[in-house]
Formats: sequence, structure tokens, C-alpha cells
Amino acid sequence: MSLVGVLTLFFVLAAMAALPSSSVALVVARSALSGVRHGMAVAAGIVAGDLIFMTMAILSMAALASQLGALFTLIKYAAGLYLIWLGVGLIRRQRAEASPDESAPVPKSTRASLAGSFAAGLLLTLGDIKAIFFYASLLPTFVDLGALSGADIGLLSAITVASVGGVKVVYALAAHRLAVTANGFAYRDQVKTLAGAFFVAAGGYLLLKP
Repeated sequence: MSLVGVLTLFFVLAAMAALPSSSVALVVARSALSGVRHGMAVAAGIVAGDLIFMTMAILSMAALASQLGALFTLIKYAAGLYLIWLGVGLIRRQRAEASPDESAPVPKSTRASLAGSFAAGLLLTLGDIKAIFFYASLLPTFVDLGALSGADIGLLSAITVASVGGVKVVYALAAHRLAVTANGFAYRDQVKTLAGAFFVAAGGYLLLKP
């Protein structure tokens, strides 16, 4: 790949990653509510999903992916249900913290884990099979997929990690900084409940979208 091709692909992927989307919202929400490490874990999951789709596009597996629609449908449903579970857990935890009569510790099932944040990002990305066709149509404009060497594939992977991952990490850091600044915000509890409702809505969207 030429330097111009590398830079162009980097900025195209970065621009796409920066656009408002469910993945950006998930990174922001997890970072603001559970800490910047969780936002970065979500970002890592999103990048992992993109790398999977990019690999499938390089291997000319777009046609096979369309035939494996049932598998991706199951992944989409799993992602939707997981997001709903996260949202319900967040809302229940917020209500428990806000109630003076609730002194019991929060169940472990509602506590965020880095693995769970990574899985949320990965499943959300894999739930959108259209991404593989995006890569299948984008990459040929920059490289000859049939003539890629191992070094070229490594370079493409590095570009994806740096562009997509870099943008999502910026979102995670910004969301965490904002959350710390607004720690004394009067409506912070309501915002947390709203974030939980967002997770539920996002999960429902994944379940219902064709």
C-alpha cells in the first residue's frame, strides 16, 4: 500500500468511527457510568468485531457471510438481549442506591466487568452484518485484495486498530472526564436511569431491526 492509500484509509475509518452511532453511545455510557477502563474495553470489542469483518472481506467471504445469515441473526439477538440485561441491571442498581430502605449490597450480576464490556462491544459490532459488506466494498478501493501479502494484512489490521480504536478511546476518555466533572450534578441519578433505558432501547432495536 502507498502512503497516500494508508493515510486515506485511516482517515476514512476514523471518520466513520467518529459518527454518532450505537457503538459510540455504548462506549460513552460504559465509560461515564463504570469508568474509563470499561469504555476502552467496549472499544476493544468493537475493534475486534471490525477486524473479524475485515478478515472476512479480505478472504472474499462476503458471499459466505450472506449465506450464514442465521448465525449472524443469532449473534444479533444475543447482543440485543445482553444490552437489555445491562440496562435493566443499571436501572435496578440505581433504584437500590437511591432507596434509603435498601441496605443490601448490589448483586454481583449487576456489577460491570471488563470482559462484559468487551463482549458488549464485540456483540454489538457482530450484530450488524452490513459491516462486512462495508469492508468488502471499501478495501478494494485502496488495495488489491487478491495480491495482499502478510505484511499488507498486518498493516491493514494496524490501521483499523489505530483509527477505529483511537476514536473510540477518545470518546471513552472524554465521557469519563465529563462524568468526573459532573459528579455533583443534581440530576446525576436520573441520567444513570436514562442511560439504563438507553441500553434497553438499543437492545430492543437490535432485536427488532431486520
